[in-house]
Amino acid sequence: MSGHSKWSKIKRAKGSNDAKRSKMFSKIVKEISIAVKESGPDPEANPRLRLAMNNAKGVNMPKDNVERAINKAGKDGDNYEEMSFEGYAPNGIAVFVDCLTDNKNRVVSNVRAIFTKYNGSLGTNGSLSFLFDTRGIFTFPVSEGMDMDEFELEMIDAGAENIEIEEGLITVTTAKEDFGSVQKKLDSLSIEIENAGLQRIPNDTKELDVESALKVLKMIDAFEDDDDVQNVYHSLELTDEIAEAME
Repeated sequence: MSGHSKWSKIKRAKGSNDAKRSKMFSKIVKEISIAVKESGPDPEANPRLRLAMNNAKGVNMPKDNVERAINKAGKDGDNYEEMSFEGYAPNGIAVFVDCLTDNKNRVVSNVRAIFTKYNGSLGTNGSLSFLFDTRGIFTFPVSEGMDMDEFELEMIDAGAENIEIEEGLITVTTAKEDFGSVQKKLDSLSIEIENAGLQRIPNDTKELDVESALKVLKMIDAFEDDDDVQNVYHSLELTDEIAEAME
């Protein structure tokens, strides 16, 4: 899990410091649209919408933007379809790409082109699924005066598998089936979640030298810059040296 946590912090820093903020807003708008079309515009009765709204708050997305996205989806918003792609980056790094798109042909073409440009290979769906486990991941800052011993007991009772605290940020990991119960518990404790969702966690990671790793991360960045891509997961071990080289 160490590589995953490190990547979470890197993405968090990038998201707050550069032009990717608008991309993050766009991805959340799509998630809101899907959630509203599935289960309606009431966040109290729609866990997926509530989650998307929490994530919007975590990246400081204006409330007006969130409300417009909910209203548009409730009327005649775009119809998005969920798609996923699996393949390899150079040096055998497994890559999983999750998308929300209103144009299947476009996303297939773009994803294939990125794999080709960065010397990777696109595989068939299901070919890499055994390399990743789906886990619920919640991240949020430590609250002032929080009793960590009591908090950890509450989380374990709700179904948390792992709790990490680093640099004032708490990361709670759950099994896929316990995601909802942990989300409800955090809501009941009035915890301001910064980011949450189901993520694909690699069962094993592979370490590369810094130069090779940065080439892989260029591919990851290219995927993340694509408007149809929601999330990218990979099996690259993100060492401290790689994190420093990215700064």
